[in-house]
Amino acid sequence: MERMAVLDTIQKLEILADAAKYDASCASSGTAKRNSAGGKGIGSTEGMGICHAYAPDGRCISLLKILLTNHCIFDCHYCINRKSSNVRRAKFTPREVADLTLTFYRRNYIEGLFLSSGIIKSSNHTMELLVETARILREEHDFRGYIHLKTIPEADGELAHQAGLYADRVSINVELPTDTGLTRLAPDKDSRQIEGAMGGMKMAIRQSKDERKRFKHAPRFAPGGQSTQMIVGADAATDADIVGKASRLYDNFRLRRVYYSAFSPIPDASAVLPLKRPPLMREHRLYQSDWLMRFYGFAPREVMQATEADGNLPLDIDPKLAWALKFRERFPVDVNRSSREDLLRVPGLGTRAVGQILASRRHRTLRLDDVAKLTVSITRVRPFICTADWRPTLLTDRADLRGILAPKQEQLELFAA
Repeated sequence: MERMAVLDTIQKLEILADAAKYDASCASSGTAKRNSAGGKGIGSTEGMGICHAYAPDGRCISLLKILLTNHCIFDCHYCINRKSSNVRRAKFTPREVADLTLTFYRRNYIEGLFLSSGIIKSSNHTMELLVETARILREEHDFRGYIHLKTIPEADGELAHQAGLYADRVSINVELPTDTGLTRLAPDKDSRQIEGAMGGMKMAIRQSKDERKRFKHAPRFAPGGQSTQMIVGADAATDADIVGKASRLYDNFRLRRVYYSAFSPIPDASAVLPLKRPPLMREHRLYQSDWLMRFYGFAPREVMQATEADGNLPLDIDPKLAWALKFRERFPVDVNRSSREDLLRVPGLGTRAVGQILASRRHRTLRLDDVAKLTVSITRVRPFICTADWRPTLLTDRADLRGILAPKQEQLELFAA
């Protein structure tokens, strides 16, 4: 009997871990270390481990990433776990998930849990099960590792609030970039309801921060903030649509991250879905455009200016280079005199390189060789800068500059594979 129970758990884990792979929003940046009285408690988000997610400071956070169940009463066309899908179904209880998390942690496989679920019985019932899982870990086992809960926008707000008290991060997926796409492909979901839930979570996070400023022992509420995910390529939305949506979400709800997930064809797919997945490079370019808005000072309209006539970002070059080629009158930039904002517009210069340039030029005049030491490819940088010994005479205006700077086609194909 014991042997059969173990096999059953393994089978369920196989099904529900595989079903969770379509959710990209499981990064664990922004969490705070939880301390236990007397230094006791299980789990830590501070160590290094098997990499399932990267934090911005370079830490690897290993997560047990599973669904509570892949049963679902919703029938979203793009979801492999939709009601009408012919897939193997499985279900964990909250205590089973808690036990798995603790077992894997004690074996040093993981440092935390990412938990989502299909909708069973009702949104409230499912949300109660997710919260109960986190409660068991935190209260019964004093688990201090990282917990990320995927909350359900249709559920009662009080349940979402309880989730935020137990979880380091919460996320609510907007699913698709446009209301039209959501209505067509996810008829059980409502964009206003989704954004309403995100707004409620934003207010709770802000209120918690205010309370902790006034009261030392006020409870933490989702210290890692909230995130969301958009599916790319399942509908007709362009990259410009996606960038615009992401920008509004960042501004309106103070999200920590927007994740982009390239649509992947699923078995027994609905006839309204594309027959093949979009290029993986498209997902990569969207992440690059997201980085430009968050760390390089680009406004959304400027990222949209980098798109092609069809509203999509070019696949052969990154968005920053595409923007620079369209606005060549902004270059070359003098590395010895230009502002940080202008230097961040230079293709090939990252935030760290720009910081080093600004620090170095206080003490000496920079030459081309100095800049070459700070970048992976000085070839990409040269057409857009001038130094004490270099000025790109006519190079910036060359008609074939895009072809010179674009990666080789073989490299693009290898990345896509």
